[in-house]
Amino acid sequence: MQERKRLERAVAEDADVRGMTEEIETLFELGREGEPVIAEVEQGLKKLTATLEILETGMLLNGENDHRSAILTVHPGAGGTESQDWAEMLLRMFLRWAERNNFKCEVTDRLEGEGAGIKSATVEIEGENVYGLLQSEIGVHRLVRISPFDSAARRHTSFASVFVIPLVDDDINIEVKPDDLKVDVFRASGAGGQHVNRTESAVRMTHIPTGIVVQCQNERSQHKNRASALKQMKARLYEHELAKRRVEERKLEDTKMEINFGSQIRSYVMAPYRMIKDHRTKKSIGDVDRVLDGDIGELIHAFLVWKRTGKTAGSADDDADE
Repeated sequence: MQERKRLERAVAEDADVRGMTEEIETLFELGREGEPVIAEVEQGLKKLTATLEILETGMLLNGENDHRSAILTVHPGAGGTESQDWAEMLLRMFLRWAERNNFKCEVTDRLEGEGAGIKSATVEIEGENVYGLLQSEIGVHRLVRISPFDSAARRHTSFASVFVIPLVDDDINIEVKPDDLKVDVFRASGAGGQHVNRTESAVRMTHIPTGIVVQCQNERSQHKNRASALKQMKARLYEHELAKRRVEERKLEDTKMEINFGSQIRSYVMAPYRMIKDHRTKKSIGDVDRVLDGDIGELIHAFLVWKRTGKTAGSADDDADE
């Protein structure tokens, strides 16, 4: 059913793009006949560009866990009330983003700040490709503004860190493909009776992709030994998958520890001018309020393109907001 929904969505998206393209082509034809269609063409091209950008974003998600839901945490940096308020602003931004994309959200942990804002918050966001999309937000976010908590109305710089991990199901499904197994049979050794020692009833099973080897020779029949070896193999592969998961979790924790407040990924400047600048992709957006209201799709798309190709979004002055 999930595959069917995915395919139905792909067909619908293709139909939408075809429809928008045909509409623009029709407008061009009318323009050639002298009709005033420039405004309509510009509107149609803008809509088509936005749709194609969304589709391209989905195509850029090909990591092992990109399709999963995610757990997002927000922590304020040093700075007391100012940073705590900034952390709450970021939390609202992500909740609004999830709402815009019809993702299911649940704040599983929230520690209120002293006076304003939050000391920390954790959110589970469920939906297709949530983790792949939110990887762009991992790191330190910087805010520059006239502080509402400063009676002298001075400009303050605040920091908050965002961390995202994939939401992995507890159950590990172990599927052993016959083509991945090499099975050798041989005569059992040791005690076991005349039948066991004279027939090739023992089984040695090798899982080719991982190199895991198990063998069984306790039963009198090869069939029973094979079934026992397969059961052992599944248990060993389950253990192998758990070990891989622990390694991935350690990698994620290491990434979290490397976050420091001297390596911000993005700046949100609200004074003396208004501009959002991503320091990795060089993407700049002037409408700060729109982004803080959850419209971060452009920033996510620019990050995924940069991650895949190394190309930045533009050549704007990277130090303009310093």
